[in-house]
Amino acid sequence: MNRQTQGALLVILGAVLLTISAFSTTYVNYVKPGFRPLLVGAGAVLVGLGLLSVVQGWLGRPGAHGHVPRVAWLLAAPVFAIVMIAPPALGSFAARLDDGAPAPSRTASYGALGRGGVTELTLGEFIGRAYAPSGSSLTGREVRLTGFAVPSKTGWYVTRMRINCCAADAMALEVAVHGVPSPEENAWVRVTGTWIPWKGGVPDDYEPPALNATGVSAIPQPAEPYE
Repeated sequence: MNRQTQGALLVILGAVLLTISAFSTTYVNYVKPGFRPLLVGAGAVLVGLGLLSVVQGWLGRPGAHGHVPRVAWLLAAPVFAIVMIAPPALGSFAARLDDGAPAPSRTASYGALGRGGVTELTLGEFIGRAYAPSGSSLTGREVRLTGFAVPSKTGWYVTRMRINCCAADAMALEVAVHGVPSPEENAWVRVTGTWIPWKGGVPDDYEPPALNATGVSAIPQPAEPYE
């Protein structure tokens, strides 16, 4: 692989990185939105280095035609994966593989929910309120949760993946839904209903809280699929 080929490869890698971060929102399928400036910067640096390498090879500067191991071509793998496959945001398959639990705080205190109407909550806050000492803040209150459907043997879950930095550390947040049929797997929905308190109080071992649904509506995948 000569210097010009190496440069061309860097330009392609940088261009793809810029395409998914600067000119689209595809990058949010893999990392948190706050990483966008870093991705754009990295893409610009790769393009710049690639162009410099191509020019050096074209001018025939010393070292421009040095030998590079063939394994370097593996750098092209991410390009083909992103351009040709374009992996979507994590869904039900990843949620089923996740054997962890969100470990909600049992000492956190939440304020009362606003009066009147339906309250929009993230799955994380809903789970936290259910487990907190002030779990009664959910009692009798109509809430709306957004996520994708994950069918199970006993019903279905409205689910959303939570990430700290990227999809590699994703964890599934799940709320069991009762009272309405399961939508199609991986379908994004908004579920309206009321919390179902556990019989006997908050369990010692983690158990997804449940919602008695009064309505489900299909929605497109949100621009930011992760919590």
